[in-house]
Amino acid sequence: MFGKRSDSDRHTGGRAMTPVPGSEIPSLAEEKRPDVVDRAPVAPAAASGKKANGEEKDGSRTAEYYSVKTTVFNALIDTIDLAQLSQVEKSVAREEIRDIVTEILSIKNVIMSISEQEELLEDICNDVLGYGPLEPLLARDDIADVMINGAHNSFIEVNGKVVKAGVQFADNAQLMNICQRIVSQVGRRVDESSPICDARLPDGSRVNVIAPPLAIDGPCLTIRKFKKDKLTLSQLVDFGSITPEGKTILEIIGRVRCNIVISGGTGSGKTTLLNCMTASIDQDERIVTCEDSAELQLQQPHVVRLETRPPNLEGEGEITMRDLVKNCLRMRPERIIVGEVRGPEAFDLLQAMNTGHDGSMGTLHSNSPREAISRLESMIMMGGFSLPSHTIREMIVGSVDVIIQASRMRDGSRKITHITEVVGMEGDVPTLQDLFVYEVTGEDKNGRIKGHHRSTGIARPKFWERAQYFNEQHRLAEALASAETGTGFGNNNQEASFV
Repeated sequence: MFGKRSDSDRHTGGRAMTPVPGSEIPSLAEEKRPDVVDRAPVAPAAASGKKANGEEKDGSRTAEYYSVKTTVFNALIDTIDLAQLSQVEKSVAREEIRDIVTEILSIKNVIMSISEQEELLEDICNDVLGYGPLEPLLARDDIADVMINGAHNSFIEVNGKVVKAGVQFADNAQLMNICQRIVSQVGRRVDESSPICDARLPDGSRVNVIAPPLAIDGPCLTIRKFKKDKLTLSQLVDFGSITPEGKTILEIIGRVRCNIVISGGTGSGKTTLLNCMTASIDQDERIVTCEDSAELQLQQPHVVRLETRPPNLEGEGEITMRDLVKNCLRMRPERIIVGEVRGPEAFDLLQAMNTGHDGSMGTLHSNSPREAISRLESMIMMGGFSLPSHTIREMIVGSVDVIIQASRMRDGSRKITHITEVVGMEGDVPTLQDLFVYEVTGEDKNGRIKGHHRSTGIARPKFWERAQYFNEQHRLAEALASAETGTGFGNNNQEASFV
């Protein structure tokens, strides 16, 4: 079907097969296990310290496996037409590749066990159609982060803990090819002249690549994976990240168009929480999102997604986050959502919040609500604005209504630790008011954090009038009263694994 046909091609089963010079490939099974008969599967050879599927005991591939795979892969590339292959369904192309590889193994008289052959077929299909050794990791929904430190070092984050992954690449060249394939899908590049790149996978997962010469031990690839099933605030309650009363407060805050900043450290779940918060936005609102790498997954029908652009080879054509936020103001947005505020665009976002775009949201890195205020001030000063500190703080206080703090605890669980209002200024100091806080009370025998969310007893928050305007005051009062009396409270020690 996809063969390259010529007079000298060898036709097998209707396909054009091109024999590759080099006759037979050394058999994995024969080299490692002299007792192999024909192609029947055999038990692992304990004495040799290798598994029957061409792996060492620690799960790493052997040199013999890569030798066979390289030769078969080259034969496959010589045999198929990649242009035709790219035009058909992935499942059909995968079956076609498997059939051709099976014939190549037969022609070259490769003796492999069934498990070895299946593994080789799957690896080659992943190399041609997907992201090679990354495919098994991307298919798992329990992995939050994939961290590749060169061809032979890979780690994953599962349940908030970083563990070593059992995958590796043939060499740094294969890893670099996969990195280039990923970034090219979103019109970006990574090479020696541009060794740092942010990109995304088709499912929205965030990708960062840093290549040699900056990365000394080979290309480093970091993927922040998103769950296939989008999380909701109700699921965060199930995880113990927030109480039912806190969930109600967050829903009301999102609906009544409070300006929200979500603060937290790396891997604390800021973007996921932002996605959850946007579920409270009414369906008839026009939303414009600005991101370095588009990863937000809003469910509303009227969403405009904008993404920054890096400079070209000549250093021209760069579109910064600040350019996007400034352009948003000309697009008649009702809400502006900035994926992550990390520079002078903070000034433009605050200006938007102050000029009729209530309900705007953004995330930033900080360790507490108080520190989030300082970070916003620092980022505005980074833009070279010659404004007094008092003026900048007044702008922040006048723009931001609520700061939500997310944290990843030392046991790997993720909690919403503060829901804090920005209420005003006392002299030169912004005044904050906590509505909800998470208190750590200890740990259990397994080392998991024990604690509980508690209300601070604020009966009428500053956004009470907004809640009245949206007819949410009764639900707000009920949630605050229930939280204050402890109804529905208790220890929330379930494992929170949202990212």
